[in-house]
Amino acid sequence: MLLTKIQKGNYQDSINLMLLSAEVNKIEGVTQAQVMMATDANKDIFKGAGLATPELEAAGANDLAIVVETEDEQIFDQVLDVISDFLSDLSVKKDSSGNKEADSWEEALTELPDANMALFSIPGEYAAAEIEKALDEGLHVFSFSDNVALEDEVRLKEKAHEKGLLLMGPDCGTGIISSIPMAFTNVVKPGNIGVVGASGTGIQEVTTIIDRLGGGVVHAIGTGGRDLKEAVAARTMMDAISALEHHSMTDVICVISKPPAKEVRDEVVKLLQSLSKPVVAIFLGEKPSEHDGNVYFAYTLDEAAKIAVDLSNGEEIKPNYTEENDNQVEADIQDKTVKGLYSGGTLANEAAMIIADALELGEIQNEEGYILNTQGFQIMDLGDDVYTQGKPHPMIDPSIRIAKLKQAFEDDSTGIILLDVVLGYGSHPDMANALIPSIKEHLAKADQVKREIHVVATVTGTANDPQDYNKAVKDLKEAGVLVESTNAKAIRLALKLMGVEYQIADKQKVDYAGETVEVPAPSDPLLDLINTSPRVINIGIESFVDPIHKYGGKAVQYNWRPKAGGDKKLIHILNELEKHSEAIDQANETVIGRMRDSQPYLVDAKYAKEVIPELNTDEKVVLHAGPPIDYAKMTGPMQGSVIGAMLFEGWAKDQEDARKQLEAGEVKFIPCHHVGAVGPMGGITTANFPVFIVENKVDGTTGVCIMNEGIGNVLRFGANNEEVINRLTWMKEVLGPVLGEALRKIEGGINVNVMIGKAITMGDEFHQRNIAASLVFLKEVAPIITSLDIDEKHKQEVIQFLADTDQFFLNIAMATGKAIVDYARKHEEGCIVTTMARNGENFGIRIAALGDQWFTAPVNTPKGLYFTGYSEEDGNKDIGDSAITETIGLGGSAIVAAPGVTRFIGAGGFEDAVRISDEQSKIVAGQNPNWSIPTWDFRGTNLGIDIRKVVETGIEPIINTGIAHKEAGVGQVGAGTVTAPLECFEKALIAYAESLGIQVNE
Repeated sequence: MLLTKIQKGNYQDSINLMLLSAEVNKIEGVTQAQVMMATDANKDIFKGAGLATPELEAAGANDLAIVVETEDEQIFDQVLDVISDFLSDLSVKKDSSGNKEADSWEEALTELPDANMALFSIPGEYAAAEIEKALDEGLHVFSFSDNVALEDEVRLKEKAHEKGLLLMGPDCGTGIISSIPMAFTNVVKPGNIGVVGASGTGIQEVTTIIDRLGGGVVHAIGTGGRDLKEAVAARTMMDAISALEHHSMTDVICVISKPPAKEVRDEVVKLLQSLSKPVVAIFLGEKPSEHDGNVYFAYTLDEAAKIAVDLSNGEEIKPNYTEENDNQVEADIQDKTVKGLYSGGTLANEAAMIIADALELGEIQNEEGYILNTQGFQIMDLGDDVYTQGKPHPMIDPSIRIAKLKQAFEDDSTGIILLDVVLGYGSHPDMANALIPSIKEHLAKADQVKREIHVVATVTGTANDPQDYNKAVKDLKEAGVLVESTNAKAIRLALKLMGVEYQIADKQKVDYAGETVEVPAPSDPLLDLINTSPRVINIGIESFVDPIHKYGGKAVQYNWRPKAGGDKKLIHILNELEKHSEAIDQANETVIGRMRDSQPYLVDAKYAKEVIPELNTDEKVVLHAGPPIDYAKMTGPMQGSVIGAMLFEGWAKDQEDARKQLEAGEVKFIPCHHVGAVGPMGGITTANFPVFIVENKVDGTTGVCIMNEGIGNVLRFGANNEEVINRLTWMKEVLGPVLGEALRKIEGGINVNVMIGKAITMGDEFHQRNIAASLVFLKEVAPIITSLDIDEKHKQEVIQFLADTDQFFLNIAMATGKAIVDYARKHEEGCIVTTMARNGENFGIRIAALGDQWFTAPVNTPKGLYFTGYSEEDGNKDIGDSAITETIGLGGSAIVAAPGVTRFIGAGGFEDAVRISDEQSKIVAGQNPNWSIPTWDFRGTNLGIDIRKVVETGIEPIINTGIAHKEAGVGQVGAGTVTAPLECFEKALIAYAESLGIQVNE
């Protein structure tokens, strides 16, 4: 059976997940399992393994997918425990590292303002756009990420060249910049040799041999495996060579390449012959017969390293660098074959090249994971996509090599098995001993049957690598492995065991008779790169930061995740909008500036019909919360509120009469937001409801909201019994008129900014907690109420009601929010959210540029704490216009201001409140200094939700809310939080892009 667990929004590094999958597959009872991010590409991997499930198909690219095939459901719990422990351990290590971290480009550049390089190790399908962003920020790029389209590589490398930057990669696994290791690389002594290489393990082999020979490397600049293809034209290699020519600490340049396109190779050689510095060059696949002019051509990687060291020491170049093997072994296996099980592609190429040449096997094939596969001779690059799709690289995980070892030993034709063990940062912590048990087991079996078979290995590494080079060599030898100091020597030993003495001819130096060119001067950014320690923004594998710090560089970890949940269409739109960012940001700043500069004053309280013309008619008109909705689609609480309002207005004699009228279509419904009003929960407002009027003094824009009824059995939660109607009647006859008369006594009204500013320092967030603001309001109006010439009983009732109603200020805050956003959205530009509201069926938003247009998606059910006797099954889907508070940065977005409410709404505690407000700050355009929060280091509240940031990050605005029972008449059953559905913002983003003339489909 297949069991699935989807962890929403839990983005993890792919290499960590590959290692985790390997651990899970070791659990007894697991047939097979896969733990990966649910990207489209990874879903194909799941399908290929027979692990596709409906839950997986519905998951997004930022969701962690766990699929396990097992016959025992209890095993799944064990798997989830292992995964939890593994990821928790990563979290602990991350927390203890002390490394600087960022969640966006903006944050990363703020943390490291002098950054000069971006190091990428993210999925290739997203890499091109992020690389372009880094180049636009003026950063050199080192891209371990692969699977970037060739046309993107050509375009991006040309862009980098035009900007004077270096794009190392894609698929650049290894580098040394100013003697500091980058990505999967070794710790090599500093020196005067500069390396430029179109391969990863080729650079590792050459630089580690240089180190062991006593030389040193100042730079090893990787170019990516396709740089010398005709289309790319060695753009990175040529720029890097020119830079090293102008680098005072580089005395010798070493160039390493996989088989290049001839035309490109010739252009590179022409440049090399134009340098003032000596050059060593190896083009794998070529068998040079002489050294030409300024360039010393090597046939093997160890020859290249040895020539480079001699040149760096000013010594004369030898005609031949072939050395005796470290192992002298007698063997009789001439009729057997060689199986090469390599983790390094360049080392595999070198092995295939020499074996094919020595045994006259013809051209190497280099296809389907085999560099050579003929007459029983097999040289495999186990790092090829054929073997690594959805699995860890063999430098990290021994599984594929162990499986191939078994196959090679079981093949009777096998006489020699060739292995590489590559050390360095990023590689397995002890690959030698990970392979040794399997090697010893199979050698012992061969010995029992008197079968001669040899394992020959080379260790690519240095004494300073974290894995300990000398110990790896010693352990392999003790296990019966014949260890040679270089890959070329290991290959020659394998041939010698077969009775073939492979000789490399001497080479002499001849004068160069070809063309030369003027060597371009490097740009200032390129000179900065090669003359200073790197300052790196690391995007992807977190462990890449460690060696940079250890060896004197600077680095900040950018916790990248795919934009827009990996949705290609939305990523395209975001990238296109980025081209208009200056104008959009300016428009957004105008909108949030209007919000920030608003001057809301509570000026009056009147009957709704006095301030809303749509209610002052002979029709039965009901205002409701959220975007437009028909009565039939309203949830129970909203329908109950409508019926209660009809009874209050005297439109119906009883509930049955009210329902008949509603079903007959005799009542007209209008969203509160369409008439300058807002309403809590059901939002139901009719002609004779008393309402607060908040005026924005900047231009006279008003916001209107009904008054708070208190808690318990109230209309806004759907209750409509006699108690509710009586209270509404009292509010109409007493509360509204008294507060209206009092407010009109205050010249100009009460400054709401000031009331909010005071109360936020006292622990209110103005959605779920309003006790301080309600008391501040009471303090303002109580003296005036007592001075009014009205019935003393009414004075006492009103003051007591205000004192008893902790949430009373919420409705004032809502009217304030409406007055602010309706002023701000008069500037119809930009992508700031100007309305968030819900009607029980849909959540709706509006944005500045698109005026009154709604963008809706199915509303969520709140999560939180329930009153005794109720549970989540009783909860109604979210309703109400009270999200206007979050629209202006209060409520859930400001939850850090209200530590007293966090536990009640289910957030957990103060640290969670800080985390939520911090997270919400990532989707806004600014802060509001008018409302600073002491518990947040006096930062201003979040201001201006930007739909671009919501879609890009996948962070949904969080809203504090009450929870109504889903049945009419029961009322409130709890309180908690709810998130605005991402789909609203995605729809708005598409429409906004179209309004700017952007083609929204790729």
